[in-house]
Amino acid sequence: MSGAWVAAWQEGFAGFAWPWAWALLPLPLLVRLLLPARRSTAPALRVPWSGRLDGVAGVSARHARIGWVLPLLAWVLLCTAAARPQQLGQAQSPPREARQMMLAVDLSGSMSETDMELGGQVVDRLTAAKAVIADFLDRRAGDRVGLLVFGQRAYMLTPLTLDRDSVRLQLRDSVAGLAGRETALGDAIGLAVKRLREQPEGQRVLILLTDGVNTAGVLDPVKAAELAQAEGVRVHTIAFGGGGAALSLFGVPLPIQGGEEVDEETLRRVAAMTGGRFFRARDTAQLAGIYSELDRLEAVAVAAAPVRPRIERYPWPLAGALVLAMLAFAASRLTTGRQVA
Repeated sequence: MSGAWVAAWQEGFAGFAWPWAWALLPLPLLVRLLLPARRSTAPALRVPWSGRLDGVAGVSARHARIGWVLPLLAWVLLCTAAARPQQLGQAQSPPREARQMMLAVDLSGSMSETDMELGGQVVDRLTAAKAVIADFLDRRAGDRVGLLVFGQRAYMLTPLTLDRDSVRLQLRDSVAGLAGRETALGDAIGLAVKRLREQPEGQRVLILLTDGVNTAGVLDPVKAAELAQAEGVRVHTIAFGGGGAALSLFGVPLPIQGGEEVDEETLRRVAAMTGGRFFRARDTAQLAGIYSELDRLEAVAVAAAPVRPRIERYPWPLAGALVLAMLAFAASRLTTGRQVA
C-alpha cells in the first residue's frame, strides 16, 4: 500500500480538495489541554512489597507512552483522508458539440416597421430580432459564429470567430437602413458562400433572416442558392414580420401596410435547394422558437481540449488509519492483560 501511495504522490499529485481539514490536526492536543487534570496516582498506603508495584507501574508508564504513537499516527492519516488527496488521471479528450454558422440579418428599411412585441412593449422588427439573436449568441459558448448584414448591398461585419462579444457588439450597433433601404438577398447569400467555402464540409451553415423580397443586388437568390449548393453550404431561411403586434390607438390595433410582403416562395426554394429548412416567424416568440430549433439542428461533434480527471485517493490514508487504530487497540488490551497478570 505504501509503495502505491508514494507512486501516486510522484505521478500527477493534484493536491487536496478540502485542505481546511488539516485544521483538525491539533484537536487531540486541545482536548488534552482542556480536560481537567488527572488525580494523583501516588499510593495511599505503603506496604513491604511496594517496590515491586513501582516496577510494574514504570513498565505500564512506558507502555502508555508508546501507546500514544499509534493513535497519533492514525489521527494524522485520518486528517489526511478528510482533506481528500487527489491524483490527476490520464489526459482525455471528451467529445463535445460545437457549431460553425454565419448569421445574415436584413437591415433594409422595412426592418424599422414597428409591429413586434418585446417585453410588453411594441418595438420595430430589427430590435426584436436583435433581442432574439443576442439570446441565441449567449448559448453559443465554444461555437464559431460570423455576422453579415445586407440591405441594398451585403457587408461582412464579423468573420467566423469564437469571440461572441464582438458579434454581439456589431449586431447591437446595426440600424435599419445602414446598408441601404432595399434588399439584396442574393448578394447576401453569395457573400456568405464566399466566406464559408473554406470551412470543413458539413460545417458550412448560413442562417438568413429577412422580412422582404429581393429588390437589389447583382445576384439572383436562386442563382446564389445554386452556388451554395455547389459549395456545400446549407442555408436556413427565416421569413420574419407580418401579423405581429402592430401599433395601436386607444388599445385598438392598427394594421401595418406591407406587413406580409415577404417572398416566402423564394426563401422556401433556397432552403430546399441547399438542404436547409424554411421557417416563418410572425412574432418574437415564434422567432425565438426558430433559433432554438436551429440550435438543435446544427450540432457538430468536435474534440474538446484534453482534460485530466481528478482521482480520489482518500481510501488509502483512511485504510492506514483504521489499521493503526486496530493495532493501538490490540496494544492497549495486551498492556491491560499484563498489568492484571
